[in-house]
Amino acid sequence: MFEKILIANRGEIALRIQRACRELGIHTVVVHSEADTEAKYVRLADESVCIGPAPAAASYLNIPAIISAAEVTDAEAIHPGYGFLSENADFAEKVEASGFVFIGPHPENIRLMGDKVNAKQAMIKAGVPVVPGSEGALPEQGAETVKIARKVGYPVIIKAAGGGGGRGMRVVHTEAALLNAVNLTRQEALAAFGNGTVYMEKFLENPRHIEIQVFADEHKNAVYLGERDCSMQRRHQKIIEEAPAPELTPKQRERIGERCAEACRKIGYRGAGTFEFLYENGEFYFIEMNTRLQVEHPVTEMITGLDLVQLQIRVANGEKLPFRQKDIELRGHAIECRINAEDPYRFTPSPGRITSYHPPGGPGIRVDTHVYAGYTVPPNYDSMVGKVIAYGATREQAIGRMRIALSEMAVEGIQTNIPLHLELLHDLRFMRGGTSIHYLEQKLAEETKQKKK
Repeated sequence: MFEKILIANRGEIALRIQRACRELGIHTVVVHSEADTEAKYVRLADESVCIGPAPAAASYLNIPAIISAAEVTDAEAIHPGYGFLSENADFAEKVEASGFVFIGPHPENIRLMGDKVNAKQAMIKAGVPVVPGSEGALPEQGAETVKIARKVGYPVIIKAAGGGGGRGMRVVHTEAALLNAVNLTRQEALAAFGNGTVYMEKFLENPRHIEIQVFADEHKNAVYLGERDCSMQRRHQKIIEEAPAPELTPKQRERIGERCAEACRKIGYRGAGTFEFLYENGEFYFIEMNTRLQVEHPVTEMITGLDLVQLQIRVANGEKLPFRQKDIELRGHAIECRINAEDPYRFTPSPGRITSYHPPGGPGIRVDTHVYAGYTVPPNYDSMVGKVIAYGATREQAIGRMRIALSEMAVEGIQTNIPLHLELLHDLRFMRGGTSIHYLEQKLAEETKQKKK
């Protein structure tokens, strides 16, 4: 086993990785920006290295500084967490070229799945169902693009091949608006991702977002660990996630899960990964693969009893998966609410000092957070300050426990989105399960409309 791992991230995921390492007896090195000097995980680390000022470009995205920190502390491996450099193939390549182990997939897998056009083509070859659309990148000729759109059928969505996280996409409802939308998306994609390639997909009207968690080792073993429903979103950003997905049958889970595991074997995948699908009318349509640990991994941990971070470390160390598909058993139901430092309805960030903090507790409650009373939430990074996970024997019990937990939770000095979560947990459509990815935005728009009357 590794003796020392460098954690190239911040916030709750840095603390989560640190705890997994400590349980395995592994020493940790934490890199941090000047803004995060007083963070809990920095204080708890065996060693810490300041790698730059607050802006992420000068610290958490500074590849030479991170690798230098690994060198001076004699770390053996680097865990990228999620976000920042976690899906950067160049970073993974440089980590391994520098003599360290990258705790994640091989660089070529990250590069393949990072380009949505190539990823889609790879999934077609592997037998994974995809959203109908262009077979590859859209041609430069407008007439050809129009033909493809007519064949796919409106509405369509134009997506950037190098995009992600809800960025680099545009919905088109009419042929008159098509070419302008394609050109705009190309320009935005080039500016944001350095890659102007775009492709087209059928825009599904009321899909759910269901994703399959997979795990693979260096020895061609691959399994799926059930699914998560992440349909409660705003601007393509997940707010509530749960596992298993409401109304999904064991046969549907097995059918799509086996295809994802087989795809991992075919491309020689290593580590944790997530196949994201749109799900409508009983059919799955692949949209992308995330080649990293997900924010919402705790709900899978709760229903499987597995520690996914420790599994990542073991697989990166060359170990075989300690189980086969038949050994995976899903028990109960888990729900995760992302707690953000923001206005709960206007969604404007709310950085600042937390004057008072009281985490919830009780049966089946888990809180993943790095904050504490007196901690200052910096304005430089993502607004998520923690996650509350509720587990129950049934979905109804998990919802009930989450309501109690959030009603007990106190975070003062800043605003959080806890009031929005409590509203959603009492929403009749959410309680029934199976809402589409558009539900929350439609609900918020209707509430705004009613307030104006």
